[in-house]
Amino acid sequence: MTPKNKKEQVVTASDVSGDRRRFTRIHFDAQTEICHAGQQQSVQLMDISFNGLLIQCETPLAIQQGTEIEARIHIGDNILHIPAVLTHHRNNFYGFHIERLDIDCATHLHRLVELNLGDETLLKRELEHLMPNL
Repeated sequence: MTPKNKKEQVVTASDVSGDRRRFTRIHFDAQTEICHAGQQQSVQLMDISFNGLLIQCETPLAIQQGTEIEARIHIGDNILHIPAVLTHHRNNFYGFHIERLDIDCATHLHRLVELNLGDETLLKRELEHLMPNL
């Protein structure tokens, strides 16, 4: 994603959280909503991984760090319902840790990561980080 004007700044997940990633974040543009306490808000999905997602929204979300939400990500005819917890936010960027994935969401996310990584070795490493006891 490129800035629309010179004053706009693009923030990456590592800029926001400052930590090293074991999971590759995939830049992905899909219709996305954040749902919490009966409220639904459209947001911009910046990137996603097996472990979390980063969103941007124009109006502040009325949630605090540690709050569980449901991210609804539209992929084709499917809607992924992903429970996640807010781990950090800065300005209008919010980072969430994915708590759990059902088999359908995991399958779609696996395919998305596979297509974007383009390397079976990298995908295998990601899955080993996700499920270290297998």
